[in-house]
Amino acid sequence: MKLKTMRIKNKIGSWVVIAIVAISITACKSLKVASKTENKYTPGAYQSSKDTSNTGTIKWNVFFKDPYLIALIDTALKNNQELNITIQEIAVAQAEVRAKKGEFLPSAGVAVGAGVEKVGRYTRDGAVEENLPITEGQVFPNPLGNFSVGVNASWEVDIWRKLRNARDAAASRYLGTVEGKNFMVTNLVAEISNSYYELMAYDNKLEILKQNLEIQKNALEIVKLQKIAGEVTELAVKKFEAEVYKNQSHLFYLQQQIVEAENRINFLVGRFPQPVIRNSAAFQQMVPDTVYSGIPSQLLQNRPDIRQAELNLSASKLDVKVARANFYPSLRITAGVGYQAFNVKYLITSPQSLLYNIAGDLVAPLINRNALKAKYYSANAKQIQAVYSYEQTILNAYIEVVNRMSKVTNLKNSYDLKQKQVDALTQSITISTNLFKSAKADYMEVLMTQRDAIESKFDLIEIKQEQLSNMVAMYQALGGGWR
Repeated sequence: MKLKTMRIKNKIGSWVVIAIVAISITACKSLKVASKTENKYTPGAYQSSKDTSNTGTIKWNVFFKDPYLIALIDTALKNNQELNITIQEIAVAQAEVRAKKGEFLPSAGVAVGAGVEKVGRYTRDGAVEENLPITEGQVFPNPLGNFSVGVNASWEVDIWRKLRNARDAAASRYLGTVEGKNFMVTNLVAEISNSYYELMAYDNKLEILKQNLEIQKNALEIVKLQKIAGEVTELAVKKFEAEVYKNQSHLFYLQQQIVEAENRINFLVGRFPQPVIRNSAAFQQMVPDTVYSGIPSQLLQNRPDIRQAELNLSASKLDVKVARANFYPSLRITAGVGYQAFNVKYLITSPQSLLYNIAGDLVAPLINRNALKAKYYSANAKQIQAVYSYEQTILNAYIEVVNRMSKVTNLKNSYDLKQKQVDALTQSITISTNLFKSAKADYMEVLMTQRDAIESKFDLIEIKQEQLSNMVAMYQALGGGWR
């Protein structure tokens, strides 16, 4: 009879387990969520060029030749506060990976306990105390002590790879933070370089303005002499004076721009305001280096932001698997071994005080299913979002490179033509001044020629700065600067 009863109980237990698993699997199958697969396609070449030479793979301290700029970048990579904050974020992500690994492994602990228990006379334990002597002729003490020492362990068996997928997702996000740091390094290198070239451009504008002021002051003296001789009126003198004052005022504006550009670099380098060492005299002779773009597919490996987006996408896919596994039953095994006695002197008596236990729990969610579904739908939506973000990052990288390549040619043509304009206007200053001295040209012609000449020189410097900045931007767009 007992054997038959045990068989019936075993059958009931088996059917309960099967029912739990069936309900869980059915619940997962009933979840229909839209999915999207990322597209890793990139065009085969830029402008029909299939040369695989890629400047983006060159280290920044080889790409840049200016020793002062190299020293600034090197200092910034050590002292920049924002970069150091990002490095600590990497440490946080690394700790998260360790935490997820810990969840995958069994947990164990040592426990020591002591207590006193008084049970009611008509409870089960109380009835046992009344009728069961500890030793011959002795009854249970009242209240009864309870002392224990032992080791307990608990382990969730990762049947559906839920814990391993969570661990791998955390690892992908950790690697993503590393790529995020690399992307920040790329941006930092580019920002310092652009600010450095901007500072050199301001220096050259200041020098040109000072030279032009000398020319204008000489012209003013000539006009004053001509007024005394009765060749020109007071109006001509005032016009030349106004032009001198205007450029003297602009002199202070440029000096302020230089101070701000220096301090912008100092902030990026992580130091208090101080002069930035540079060789601005060589600015006009600087020629942007040739930047080789390679082929578009190399962006997938060279650009840290693309790699970060790809790692985040991998993590979001694993998050979906973790959310789906929550619908399946989970198996947890617990075990313990130790000593327990009502008196300390019996605590380590073997085998009388020795106790051990082992148990397995199979648990499946039946009631709180809406919360699990919400997490599952959320994980799916985030995965699709990560796909779009990944595709957008690739598209943005490709367009950046194409724009920069086009700008190289257009800026070169613009610079060559602007140089011809500067040469012509520089010669016209001398011509107009000589004509004015011999009364063959009006003073307004001299003033307009001087204005046009200085504006064209400023434009030429700005195009030169833009050429150098575009060289940096091209290097950055190809994924250079973080190695």
